[in-house]
Amino acid sequence: MKFRFGIEHEVAFVRRDGTFADFSNTNYEEFAAIVAQLPEYPSDQACLRMGDAGIRRKRWYIEGIERFDETGNLLQCIPKGIEIRTTVHENIAATLAELETSFAELTAMARQFGFSPIATSFNPLRTEFIPNPPLNAYELERMAQSPEDQTEHLPMLTYGPDLNLSVIGASTAQTIDWAKKLTYYSPYLVPFSYCEGLYGGKIWPGKSVRTFHRTGLRPAVLVFVQDQADVIDCEPSLVKWTPKFSEWGRIEFKAFDSCANFDRYGELFVLLKGVLLDHSLKGRAIVPDLALHQHSAQLGWDSPQIYQGSCQILEAATHALKTFTLMEQSDRLALENLAQMLKCPV
Repeated sequence: MKFRFGIEHEVAFVRRDGTFADFSNTNYEEFAAIVAQLPEYPSDQACLRMGDAGIRRKRWYIEGIERFDETGNLLQCIPKGIEIRTTVHENIAATLAELETSFAELTAMARQFGFSPIATSFNPLRTEFIPNPPLNAYELERMAQSPEDQTEHLPMLTYGPDLNLSVIGASTAQTIDWAKKLTYYSPYLVPFSYCEGLYGGKIWPGKSVRTFHRTGLRPAVLVFVQDQADVIDCEPSLVKWTPKFSEWGRIEFKAFDSCANFDRYGELFVLLKGVLLDHSLKGRAIVPDLALHQHSAQLGWDSPQIYQGSCQILEAATHALKTFTLMEQSDRLALENLAQMLKCPV
């Protein structure tokens, strides 16, 4: 199998005085001034989604919620941070290298405007996002058209990566089956990324506040397809239709916590690749198990169920990579690092 990879990484910021920059104290224009000074690569349009409002023209764009008037005119974008997205690569190392470069460029430019990036998976101070003014009739109607729009207030509080991978030549049926597989095993995959954090200004007494409040109500995985007939009607979504050829077959794993060390994303890519190659893991789910994700988020590997599930996944992924591919040295090191975290021999 020949894989392709890409990363979307959400960046949170603090101001020069140390205050956390979010929707409560930061406007779109402040982040837009940073993005405006970053380079634009016209060739990126072949593989990166530009969006309808023109906000996503670059490898960096402002992440937030768009507000509209009663007739559907865009009024403003309420920001939460800046997202970095890589172009598509045929190996993990090149994907990480581009992410590192883009992050360094963003960091340098943001500091000129009084902002510095901070590693977090959840807003450390705010526990809810309430639109102000309240949503109007047009916005409510627009929200009703998509399960994800109905819960778009949740991502305003969370920060994390979307790890994108696809297999060249894979059928639509196969990619959807892989998405179901990753959705089922998500509660056992996500602990490899867990980072403890704050909630409402206090230490949250679990392993992942982001997972606890988000995954289940939001997708763990999305897969993008060519034919609208292949879309599955479920909440949250699993399958999305896209007219963009470059996105057909793209599997987007959305449930990991944000990682300050981007090498961890490389290790997680190897794990996901192994799960796709594996034939022993039989679990499938259309929507993520909310209760099991919350259990995982609270206890992580302190839960025997979660620990055993993570061991099973790591062992299956390792066996698959050894059996069906010529395992690269970087893959081997990645799996060894994950096994050391888990304290599970592979």
